[in-house]
Amino acid sequence: MNITSKSTLAIQQVTRRFGGLVAVNEVSFDVQENEIFGVIGPNGAGKTTLFNTITGLIAPTSGKVLFDGKEITNFRPHQIAKFGIARTFQNIRLFGELSALENVAIARHLRTTTGVLNGVLGLPPTPKEEKQTYDRAQELLDLVGLSDRQDVKAKNFSYGDQRRLEIARALALEPKLLLLDEPAAGMNPNEKVQLSDFIRSLRDRFALTILLIEHHVPLVMGLCDRIAVLDFGQLIAIGQPEIVKNDRAVIEAYLGDEG
Repeated sequence: MNITSKSTLAIQQVTRRFGGLVAVNEVSFDVQENEIFGVIGPNGAGKTTLFNTITGLIAPTSGKVLFDGKEITNFRPHQIAKFGIARTFQNIRLFGELSALENVAIARHLRTTTGVLNGVLGLPPTPKEEKQTYDRAQELLDLVGLSDRQDVKAKNFSYGDQRRLEIARALALEPKLLLLDEPAAGMNPNEKVQLSDFIRSLRDRFALTILLIEHHVPLVMGLCDRIAVLDFGQLIAIGQPEIVKNDRAVIEAYLGDEG
């Protein structure tokens, strides 16, 4: 894949403090258009905190987040989602009592134009948009291999299938940038290989830029175009996988024998 020089996401000197704890410390990097970019590091390195600042769940103490050249630093999560950023979570956040189809359709409603009053009264164009919403939800379930269980409650899916359902729900937002927080967690080796191929296919099919956190080093090294490494909130290395895995600071802080 040829990475373009256009920056989709720019993290500029982002710091996040929680009282006396500095979870993210002046981190800066760009993610280029159509790139698969990985963020790795030990537990407590600040990876998920960084994701939360990008998606508006928490505000950075200082620094800026830019998306397609526009600053989104203090925007709310729903505003950021409308711009074209979607994410999955380390701790899965599905609606357990709702069906797979309903989980994806709920996310899709962010892209509908029907007003609240029309929706409550069932006035046009609600029926048309509802059909389009559920048709698209079914397409996305088919894409992630869950179309045959669209009526099953989310809580009854296996951990791996819940991960796939979360990805389908994120895709329903029609993102330009997809953030995946530990997508391979709980998967066996064969599932991880399939996931890697699947993420590549998503990038190519939807022209996505993908930013992911992942602890499984072989998956990250084989999948990502570039990797950033955090340690105690600091960015200690960034570059192509071959460069990063041979970086002495990275080996000492994280990779060890895996490097």
